[in-house]
Amino acid sequence: MRPALAVLLLALLAGCAPRALPEAPAPGPAAAQRIHVVQPGDTLFAIARRFGVGVEALRAANGLTDDRIHPGQVLVVPGPPPPPEVPLGYVEEGVASWYGPGFHGRRTASGEVFDMYAYTAAHRTLPFGSVVRVTRLDTGARVTVRINDRGPFKKNRILDLSYAAARELDLVRTGTARVRIEVVGFEE
Repeated sequence: MRPALAVLLLALLAGCAPRALPEAPAPGPAAAQRIHVVQPGDTLFAIARRFGVGVEALRAANGLTDDRIHPGQVLVVPGPPPPPEVPLGYVEEGVASWYGPGFHGRRTASGEVFDMYAYTAAHRTLPFGSVVRVTRLDTGARVTVRINDRGPFKKNRILDLSYAAARELDLVRTGTARVRIEVVGFEE
């Protein structure tokens, strides 16, 4: 017998009016929300990027009409929108670049700390945890990376590689190269 049902049955048998048991929160949008306390120097854009949500969604969740926030303010951060459905084998071609020293140790859009020596990359839309094979088109060099950040934010680029991945493709000196990316798996 369930413990809650047993307690209710005993209360009824004893002639006491049973108290209403607190209800568990219903699963849904509220369960996906997080809380952030604004720190000095935070901007709405930086908070939205850190949590991987849009500025408009952050404004709407907090009833803000503009971008003004202040240290100590508590913000509700809505869960990110569901990632786009990307099939295994998804292929894209374009220009890749790399990033490293200036971002090493800082948080990525996925929330993990960026390690320029790990095999990771930033992509604008692929879900975090997507495992991508990157092939440099002019040399055939290949590397496999995991998507853990958003970017690149320069026009006509499709991927920002970590320093380690760029080194494998001999991309550090040139800074950019044409690549083909293919989704080969997904990590949790």
